[in-house]
Amino acid sequence: MKNYPIDYNIVSQALEKNNITNVSEASIREIKKLINDVEKASGKEFIRMEMGVPGLPACEIGVKAEIEALQNGVAAIYPEIYGTDELKEQMSLFAKNFLNLSIPTDCCVPTVGSMQGGFAAFMTIARMNPKKNKVLFINPGFPVQRQQVQILDIPHDSFDIYDYRGDKLRNKLESYLATGEFSSLLYSTPNNPAWFCLTEEELKIIGEVAEKYDVIVIEDLAYFGMDFRKDYSKPGVAPYQPSASHYTKKYLLLISSSKAFSYAGQRIGMMLISPDLYNSKSEGLKKYYNTDSFGRAMVFGSLYVLSSGTAHSPQYALTAMLKAANEGRYNFVNDVKEYGEKAALMKKMFLDNGFKLVYDNDLGEPLADGFYFTVSYPTFDGNGLLTELLYHGISAIALGITGSDHTEGLRACVSLVPRRMFPELEARLKQFHANNPL
Repeated sequence: MKNYPIDYNIVSQALEKNNITNVSEASIREIKKLINDVEKASGKEFIRMEMGVPGLPACEIGVKAEIEALQNGVAAIYPEIYGTDELKEQMSLFAKNFLNLSIPTDCCVPTVGSMQGGFAAFMTIARMNPKKNKVLFINPGFPVQRQQVQILDIPHDSFDIYDYRGDKLRNKLESYLATGEFSSLLYSTPNNPAWFCLTEEELKIIGEVAEKYDVIVIEDLAYFGMDFRKDYSKPGVAPYQPSASHYTKKYLLLISSSKAFSYAGQRIGMMLISPDLYNSKSEGLKKYYNTDSFGRAMVFGSLYVLSSGTAHSPQYALTAMLKAANEGRYNFVNDVKEYGEKAALMKKMFLDNGFKLVYDNDLGEPLADGFYFTVSYPTFDGNGLLTELLYHGISAIALGITGSDHTEGLRACVSLVPRRMFPELEARLKQFHANNPL
Protein backbone atom coordinates (compact mmCIF):
# COMPACT_ATOMS: atom_id res chain seq x y z
CA MET A 1 0.00 0.00 0.00
CA LYS A 2 1.31 3.43 -0.89
CA ASN A 3 2.32 5.84 1.84
CA TYR A 4 1.54 9.47 1.01
CA PRO A 5 2.89 12.60 2.76
CA ILE A 6 -0.50 14.32 2.25
CA ASP A 7 -3.72 12.73 3.49
CA TYR A 8 -5.21 10.86 0.53
CA ASN A 9 -8.79 11.68 1.46
CA ILE A 10 -8.10 15.41 1.75
CA VAL A 11 -6.67 15.57 -1.77
CA SER A 12 -9.50 13.44 -3.16
CA GLN A 13 -12.14 15.60 -1.48
CA ALA A 14 -10.49 18.78 -2.79
CA LEU A 15 -10.53 17.39 -6.34
CA GLU A 16 -14.23 16.61 -5.97
CA LYS A 17 -15.03 19.96 -4.35
CA ASN A 18 -13.36 21.81 -7.24
CA ASN A 19 -15.14 19.65 -9.85
CA ILE A 20 -11.84 18.46 -11.32
CA THR A 21 -12.24 15.05 -12.94
CA ASN A 22 -9.17 15.28 -15.18
CA VAL A 23 -6.45 17.31 -13.53
CA SER A 24 -4.39 17.46 -16.73
CA GLU A 25 -7.10 19.66 -18.26
CA ALA A 26 -7.26 22.04 -15.30
CA SER A 27 -6.04 25.59 -15.81
CA ILE A 28 -3.16 27.09 -13.85
CA ARG A 29 -5.54 29.07 -11.65
CA GLU A 30 -7.71 26.00 -11.02
CA ILE A 31 -4.66 24.07 -9.84
CA LYS A 32 -3.71 26.98 -7.61
CA LYS A 33 -7.17 27.03 -6.00
CA LEU A 34 -7.04 23.25 -5.51
CA ILE A 35 -3.68 23.45 -3.73
CA ASN A 36 -4.88 26.33 -1.55
CA ASP A 37 -7.80 24.14 -0.43
CA VAL A 38 -5.56 21.14 0.30
CA GLU A 39 -3.05 23.20 2.27
CA LYS A 40 -5.81 24.75 4.35
CA ALA A 41 -7.45 21.40 5.10
CA SER A 42 -4.25 19.44 5.74
CA GLY A 43 -2.11 22.10 7.40
CA LYS A 44 0.80 20.90 5.26
CA GLU A 45 2.81 23.06 2.88
CA PHE A 46 2.93 22.04 -0.78
CA ILE A 47 5.93 22.16 -3.06
CA ARG A 48 4.28 24.68 -5.34
CA MET A 49 5.39 24.56 -8.95
CA GLU A 50 2.13 25.37 -10.72
CA MET A 51 2.29 29.17 -10.93
CA GLY A 52 4.84 31.06 -13.03
CA VAL A 53 5.10 34.00 -10.65
CA PRO A 54 8.23 35.73 -9.35
CA GLY A 55 9.72 34.41 -6.15
CA LEU A 56 12.10 37.31 -5.60
CA PRO A 57 11.56 40.76 -4.04
CA ALA A 58 10.48 43.53 -6.38
CA CYS A 59 13.24 45.77 -7.71
CA GLU A 60 13.81 48.42 -5.04
CA ILE A 61 14.53 51.08 -7.66
CA GLY A 62 11.01 50.67 -8.99
CA VAL A 63 9.39 50.56 -5.55
CA LYS A 64 11.03 53.82 -4.47
CA ALA A 65 10.14 55.60 -7.71
CA GLU A 66 6.52 54.49 -7.51
CA ILE A 67 6.17 55.58 -3.88
CA GLU A 68 7.60 58.97 -4.77
CA ALA A 69 5.19 59.29 -7.70
CA LEU A 70 2.22 58.45 -5.48
CA GLN A 71 3.36 60.96 -2.90
CA ASN A 72 3.54 63.54 -5.68
CA GLY A 73 -0.12 62.97 -6.51
CA VAL A 74 -0.16 60.91 -9.73
CA ALA A 75 -2.90 58.66 -8.33
CA ALA A 76 -5.34 61.54 -8.84
CA ILE A 77 -4.44 62.02 -12.50
CA TYR A 78 -5.48 59.89 -15.49
CA PRO A 79 -2.40 58.62 -17.34
CA GLU A 80 -1.98 59.32 -21.03
CA ILE A 81 -3.21 56.37 -23.07
CA TYR A 82 0.14 56.08 -24.88
CA GLY A 83 2.34 56.35 -21.76
CA THR A 84 4.45 59.08 -20.19
CA ASP A 85 7.09 60.72 -22.35
CA GLU A 86 9.86 59.65 -19.97
CA LEU A 87 8.78 56.00 -20.03
CA LYS A 88 8.53 55.91 -23.80
CA GLU A 89 12.04 57.37 -24.09
CA GLN A 90 13.46 54.74 -21.74
CA MET A 91 11.61 51.94 -23.56
CA SER A 92 13.14 53.10 -26.85
CA LEU A 93 16.60 53.23 -25.26
CA PHE A 94 16.09 49.77 -23.75
CA ALA A 95 15.27 48.39 -27.19
CA LYS A 96 18.49 49.88 -28.56
CA ASN A 97 20.66 48.85 -25.62
CA PHE A 98 19.45 45.29 -25.12
CA LEU A 99 17.94 44.28 -28.49
CA ASN A 100 19.99 46.49 -30.83
CA LEU A 101 16.75 47.78 -32.36
CA SER A 102 15.91 51.35 -33.32
CA ILE A 103 12.27 51.81 -32.33
CA PRO A 104 10.82 55.36 -32.18
CA THR A 105 9.19 56.45 -28.95
CA ASP A 106 5.76 56.60 -30.62
CA CYS A 107 6.04 52.83 -31.20
CA CYS A 108 6.79 52.12 -27.53
CA VAL A 109 3.62 51.71 -25.47
CA PRO A 110 3.13 50.53 -21.88
CA THR A 111 0.47 47.87 -21.30
CA VAL A 112 -1.24 46.32 -18.29
CA GLY A 113 1.26 43.47 -18.34
CA SER A 114 2.08 41.38 -21.39
CA MET A 115 -1.32 39.72 -20.98
CA GLN A 116 -3.10 42.90 -22.05
CA GLY A 117 -0.50 43.51 -24.74
CA GLY A 118 -1.16 40.11 -26.25
CA PHE A 119 -4.93 40.50 -26.09
CA ALA A 120 -4.78 43.89 -27.78
CA ALA A 121 -2.37 42.56 -30.42
CA PHE A 122 -4.62 39.63 -31.33
CA MET A 123 -7.70 41.85 -31.41
CA THR A 124 -6.15 44.50 -33.64
CA ILE A 125 -4.13 42.35 -36.04
CA ALA A 126 -6.98 39.93 -36.74
CA ARG A 127 -9.15 42.84 -37.91
CA MET A 128 -6.75 44.18 -40.52
CA ASN A 129 -7.91 41.75 -43.20
CA PRO A 130 -10.96 39.47 -42.70
CA LYS A 131 -9.58 36.97 -45.23
CA LYS A 132 -6.20 36.76 -43.49
CA ASN A 133 -6.91 36.62 -39.77
CA LYS A 134 -5.63 33.32 -38.35
CA VAL A 135 -3.00 33.15 -35.61
CA LEU A 136 -0.28 30.50 -35.70
CA PHE A 137 1.04 29.42 -32.30
CA ILE A 138 4.48 27.85 -32.22
CA ASN A 139 3.93 25.56 -29.26
CA PRO A 140 4.34 24.74 -26.46
CA GLY A 141 3.25 28.09 -25.10
CA PHE A 142 1.50 30.07 -22.41
CA PRO A 143 -2.01 28.53 -22.20
CA VAL A 144 -3.83 31.81 -21.60
CA GLN A 145 -2.74 33.20 -24.98
CA ARG A 146 -4.73 30.49 -26.72
CA GLN A 147 -7.59 31.22 -24.38
CA GLN A 148 -7.45 34.87 -25.44
CA VAL A 149 -7.96 34.08 -29.14
CA GLN A 150 -10.76 31.68 -28.26
CA ILE A 151 -12.54 34.43 -26.32
CA LEU A 152 -12.05 36.78 -29.26
CA ASP A 153 -13.30 34.08 -31.65
CA ILE A 154 -10.14 34.39 -33.75
CA PRO A 155 -9.27 31.29 -35.80
CA HIS A 156 -5.92 29.76 -34.95
CA ASP A 157 -3.66 26.80 -35.56
CA SER A 158 -0.54 25.46 -33.92
CA PHE A 159 2.27 22.94 -33.97
CA ASP A 160 4.73 21.62 -31.42
CA ILE A 161 8.21 22.77 -32.41
CA TYR A 162 10.00 19.87 -30.66
CA ASP A 163 10.43 17.85 -33.87
CA TYR A 164 11.00 20.91 -36.09
CA ARG A 165 14.06 22.58 -34.65
CA GLY A 166 16.78 24.04 -36.85
CA ASP A 167 16.44 23.71 -40.64
CA LYS A 168 13.23 21.68 -40.30
CA LEU A 169 11.44 24.78 -39.05
CA ARG A 170 11.39 26.51 -42.43
CA ASN A 171 9.33 23.89 -44.26
CA LYS A 172 6.98 23.52 -41.31
CA LEU A 173 6.30 27.26 -41.21
CA GLU A 174 5.92 27.38 -45.00
CA SER A 175 3.25 24.66 -44.81
CA TYR A 176 1.07 26.98 -42.72
CA LEU A 177 1.90 30.49 -43.87
CA ALA A 178 1.81 29.69 -47.59
CA THR A 179 -1.96 29.21 -47.29
CA GLY A 180 -2.32 33.00 -46.99
CA GLU A 181 -4.73 32.62 -44.07
CA PHE A 182 -2.45 33.77 -41.27
CA SER A 183 -2.13 37.35 -40.05
CA SER A 184 0.31 36.64 -37.22
CA LEU A 185 2.38 34.04 -35.46
CA LEU A 186 3.41 33.89 -31.81
CA TYR A 187 6.11 32.15 -29.80
CA SER A 188 8.14 32.73 -26.65
CA THR A 189 11.91 32.58 -26.15
CA PRO A 190 13.08 31.55 -23.59
CA ASN A 191 10.09 29.30 -23.90
CA ASN A 192 7.26 28.97 -21.44
CA PRO A 193 6.86 26.10 -20.49
CA ALA A 194 9.84 24.18 -21.90
CA TRP A 195 12.62 26.76 -21.44
CA PHE A 196 14.26 26.01 -24.77
CA CYS A 197 15.67 29.07 -26.52
CA LEU A 198 15.34 29.55 -30.26
CA THR A 199 18.69 29.91 -31.97
CA GLU A 200 19.70 32.81 -34.19
CA GLU A 201 19.26 30.51 -37.18
CA GLU A 202 15.70 29.63 -36.12
CA LEU A 203 14.78 33.25 -35.44
CA LYS A 204 16.10 34.17 -38.87
CA ILE A 205 13.92 31.48 -40.43
CA ILE A 206 10.86 32.79 -38.59
CA GLY A 207 11.59 36.34 -39.70
CA GLU A 208 12.26 35.42 -43.32
CA VAL A 209 9.19 33.20 -43.74
CA ALA A 210 6.96 35.75 -42.00
CA GLU A 211 8.34 38.50 -44.25
CA LYS A 212 7.75 36.36 -47.34
CA TYR A 213 4.05 35.90 -46.55
CA ASP A 214 3.41 39.28 -44.88
CA VAL A 215 2.74 37.71 -41.47
CA ILE A 216 3.27 39.75 -38.31
CA VAL A 217 5.66 38.23 -35.77
CA ILE A 218 4.46 38.52 -32.16
CA GLU A 219 7.41 37.72 -29.93
CA ASP A 220 6.72 37.01 -26.27
CA LEU A 221 9.83 38.04 -24.33
CA ALA A 222 8.41 37.56 -20.83
CA TYR A 223 11.74 36.09 -19.70
CA PHE A 224 13.92 38.74 -21.26
CA GLY A 225 17.66 38.07 -20.97
CA MET A 226 17.10 34.97 -18.83
CA ASP A 227 19.02 32.46 -20.96
CA PHE A 228 21.84 32.45 -18.45
CA ARG A 229 24.23 30.62 -20.81
CA LYS A 230 25.06 34.04 -22.28
CA ASP A 231 25.33 37.47 -20.69
CA TYR A 232 22.66 39.79 -22.09
CA SER A 233 22.92 42.24 -19.19
CA LYS A 234 25.29 44.92 -20.50
CA PRO A 235 23.63 47.91 -22.21
CA GLY A 236 24.86 48.65 -25.71
CA VAL A 237 27.22 45.68 -25.75
CA ALA A 238 26.79 42.40 -27.65
CA PRO A 239 25.43 39.81 -27.22
CA TYR A 240 21.91 41.19 -27.39
CA GLN A 241 18.69 39.37 -26.57
CA PRO A 242 18.07 37.22 -29.69
CA SER A 243 14.98 38.20 -31.66
CA ALA A 244 13.35 37.56 -35.03
CA SER A 245 12.78 41.32 -35.24
CA HIS A 246 16.16 41.64 -37.00
CA TYR A 247 14.84 39.60 -39.93
CA THR A 248 11.39 41.03 -40.60
CA LYS A 249 9.84 44.48 -40.94
CA LYS A 250 6.53 43.85 -39.17
CA TYR A 251 6.85 42.69 -35.59
CA LEU A 252 5.37 43.32 -32.17
CA LEU A 253 7.39 42.53 -29.04
CA LEU A 254 5.81 41.87 -25.65
CA ILE A 255 8.19 42.47 -22.75
CA SER A 256 7.05 41.87 -19.20
CA SER A 257 8.32 43.56 -16.05
CA SER A 258 7.01 40.65 -13.97
CA LYS A 259 9.94 38.27 -14.27
CA ALA A 260 13.00 40.30 -15.30
CA PHE A 261 12.27 43.04 -12.76
CA SER A 262 10.19 40.94 -10.32
CA TYR A 263 7.49 43.62 -10.60
CA ALA A 264 4.48 41.40 -11.26
CA GLY A 265 2.03 42.91 -8.78
CA GLN A 266 1.75 46.25 -10.53
CA ARG A 267 0.78 44.72 -13.89
CA ILE A 268 2.92 46.72 -16.27
CA GLY A 269 4.61 45.59 -19.45
CA MET A 270 5.97 46.96 -22.70
CA MET A 271 4.70 46.69 -26.24
CA LEU A 272 7.33 47.52 -28.85
CA ILE A 273 5.90 47.85 -32.35
CA SER A 274 8.08 48.02 -35.44
CA PRO A 275 7.82 51.34 -37.32
CA ASP A 276 6.67 49.51 -40.46
CA LEU A 277 3.80 47.88 -38.58
CA TYR A 278 2.92 50.95 -36.53
CA ASN A 279 2.68 53.13 -39.65
CA SER A 280 0.94 50.53 -41.81
CA LYS A 281 -2.60 51.10 -43.04
CA SER A 282 -5.38 48.58 -43.50
CA GLU A 283 -8.86 49.22 -44.82
CA GLY A 284 -10.22 46.40 -42.66
CA LEU A 285 -9.51 48.36 -39.48
CA LYS A 286 -12.11 51.00 -40.39
CA LYS A 287 -14.96 48.61 -39.58
CA TYR A 288 -13.90 48.61 -35.93
CA TYR A 289 -11.89 51.80 -35.47
CA ASN A 290 -12.16 55.34 -36.79
CA THR A 291 -8.85 54.95 -38.61
CA ASP A 292 -7.04 52.71 -41.05
CA SER A 293 -3.72 53.27 -39.24
CA PHE A 294 -2.47 50.29 -37.23
CA GLY A 295 -0.69 52.39 -34.61
CA ARG A 296 -3.67 54.62 -33.97
CA ALA A 297 -6.05 51.66 -33.93
CA MET A 298 -3.87 49.87 -31.40
CA VAL A 299 -3.32 52.80 -29.02
CA PHE A 300 -6.49 54.88 -29.34
CA GLY A 301 -8.73 51.93 -30.15
CA SER A 302 -7.83 48.60 -28.58
CA LEU A 303 -5.75 49.73 -25.60
CA TYR A 304 -8.10 52.63 -24.90
CA VAL A 305 -11.25 50.52 -24.68
CA LEU A 306 -9.52 47.78 -22.68
CA SER A 307 -8.30 49.88 -19.77
CA SER A 308 -8.00 53.57 -20.68
CA GLY A 309 -4.25 53.25 -20.29
CA THR A 310 -1.80 51.67 -17.89
CA ALA A 311 -1.94 52.61 -14.21
CA HIS A 312 -0.06 55.84 -13.62
CA SER A 313 2.32 55.12 -10.74
CA PRO A 314 3.75 51.83 -12.14
CA GLN A 315 4.86 53.78 -15.20
CA TYR A 316 7.19 55.76 -12.96
CA ALA A 317 8.49 52.54 -11.45
CA LEU A 318 9.21 51.03 -14.86
CA THR A 319 10.79 54.28 -16.06
CA ALA A 320 13.22 54.25 -13.13
CA MET A 321 14.12 50.57 -13.60
CA LEU A 322 14.68 50.95 -17.33
CA LYS A 323 16.73 54.12 -16.82
CA ALA A 324 18.96 52.36 -14.29
CA ALA A 325 19.38 49.39 -16.65
CA ASN A 326 20.08 51.65 -19.63
CA GLU A 327 22.73 53.53 -17.66
CA GLY A 328 24.36 50.32 -16.41
CA ARG A 329 23.48 51.01 -12.77
CA TYR A 330 21.09 48.08 -12.47
CA ASN A 331 21.98 44.59 -13.70
CA PHE A 332 18.52 43.04 -13.87
CA VAL A 333 19.88 39.73 -15.19
CA ASN A 334 22.10 39.18 -12.17
CA ASP A 335 19.12 39.69 -9.90
CA VAL A 336 17.22 36.75 -11.41
CA LYS A 337 20.07 34.23 -11.77
CA GLU A 338 18.74 32.61 -8.60
CA TYR A 339 16.13 30.91 -10.79
CA GLY A 340 18.79 29.18 -12.86
CA GLU A 341 20.71 28.03 -9.79
CA LYS A 342 17.56 26.60 -8.22
CA ALA A 343 16.53 24.88 -11.45
CA ALA A 344 19.83 22.99 -11.68
CA LEU A 345 19.41 21.63 -8.16
CA MET A 346 15.72 20.78 -8.57
CA LYS A 347 16.20 19.07 -11.94
CA LYS A 348 18.79 16.78 -10.38
CA MET A 349 16.36 15.76 -7.63
CA PHE A 350 13.76 14.76 -10.21
CA LEU A 351 16.23 12.93 -12.45
CA ASP A 352 17.72 11.07 -9.47
CA ASN A 353 14.26 9.71 -8.72
CA GLY A 354 13.33 8.24 -12.09
CA PHE A 355 11.93 11.31 -13.86
CA LYS A 356 12.94 12.30 -17.40
CA LEU A 357 13.20 15.73 -19.00
CA VAL A 358 10.64 16.12 -21.79
CA TYR A 359 12.17 19.07 -23.65
CA ASP A 360 15.77 18.26 -22.95
CA ASN A 361 18.05 20.13 -25.36
CA ASP A 362 18.54 23.03 -27.75
CA LEU A 363 19.69 21.37 -30.99
CA GLY A 364 22.02 19.07 -29.07
CA GLU A 365 23.09 21.68 -26.51
CA PRO A 366 21.84 21.16 -22.95
CA LEU A 367 18.95 23.44 -22.04
CA ALA A 368 19.63 26.48 -19.94
CA ASP A 369 18.62 26.28 -16.30
CA GLY A 370 15.92 28.85 -15.69
CA PHE A 371 12.37 29.58 -14.65
CA TYR A 372 10.82 26.29 -15.86
CA PHE A 373 11.66 22.72 -16.77
CA THR A 374 9.51 19.85 -18.03
CA VAL A 375 9.37 16.31 -16.63
CA SER A 376 7.71 12.96 -17.24
CA TYR A 377 7.74 9.60 -15.46
CA PRO A 378 7.84 6.39 -17.53
CA THR A 379 4.74 4.66 -16.10
CA PHE A 380 2.35 7.63 -16.18
CA ASP A 381 0.46 9.79 -18.63
CA GLY A 382 0.12 13.48 -17.82
CA ASN A 383 -3.13 13.18 -15.90
CA GLY A 384 -1.91 10.23 -13.85
CA LEU A 385 1.44 11.83 -13.10
CA LEU A 386 0.00 15.15 -11.96
CA THR A 387 -2.63 13.42 -9.83
CA GLU A 388 -0.04 11.18 -8.17
CA LEU A 389 2.26 14.13 -7.50
CA LEU A 390 -0.61 16.00 -5.82
CA TYR A 391 -0.97 13.15 -3.33
CA HIS A 392 2.75 13.58 -2.65
CA GLY A 393 2.37 17.29 -1.95
CA ILE A 394 3.90 18.50 -5.24
CA SER A 395 2.04 20.65 -7.76
CA ALA A 396 2.69 21.46 -11.43
CA ILE A 397 0.64 21.88 -14.61
CA ALA A 398 0.12 19.43 -17.47
CA LEU A 399 1.92 20.11 -20.75
CA GLY A 400 -1.28 19.28 -22.61
CA ILE A 401 -2.79 22.67 -21.80
CA THR A 402 0.26 24.42 -23.30
CA GLY A 403 -0.36 22.96 -26.76
CA SER A 404 2.46 20.45 -26.41
CA ASP A 405 2.21 17.11 -28.19
CA HIS A 406 3.98 15.59 -25.20
CA THR A 407 0.91 15.14 -23.05
CA GLU A 408 2.78 12.72 -20.80
CA GLY A 409 4.74 15.63 -19.33
CA LEU A 410 4.37 18.39 -16.77
CA ARG A 411 5.72 21.92 -16.42
CA ALA A 412 7.55 22.65 -13.18
CA CYS A 413 8.21 26.26 -12.13
CA VAL A 414 11.07 26.88 -9.72
CA SER A 415 10.20 30.38 -8.55
CA LEU A 416 7.94 29.66 -5.56
CA VAL A 417 9.99 26.79 -4.13
CA PRO A 418 12.25 28.29 -1.44
CA ARG A 419 15.59 26.65 -0.82
CA ARG A 420 14.48 25.80 2.73
CA MET A 421 12.01 23.35 1.14
CA PHE A 422 14.60 21.55 -0.99
CA PRO A 423 15.10 18.77 1.61
CA GLU A 424 11.33 18.27 1.71
CA LEU A 425 11.12 18.20 -2.09
CA GLU A 426 13.83 15.58 -2.23
CA ALA A 427 12.10 13.51 0.46
CA ARG A 428 8.76 13.64 -1.33
CA LEU A 429 10.32 12.70 -4.67
CA LYS A 430 12.04 9.74 -3.01
CA GLN A 431 8.66 8.72 -1.55
CA PHE A 432 7.09 9.07 -5.01
CA HIS A 433 9.81 6.87 -6.51
CA ALA A 434 9.36 4.28 -3.77
CA ASN A 435 5.60 4.26 -4.29
CA ASN A 436 6.02 3.94 -8.06
CA PRO A 437 9.07 1.75 -8.71
CA LEU A 438 10.24 1.43 -12.30
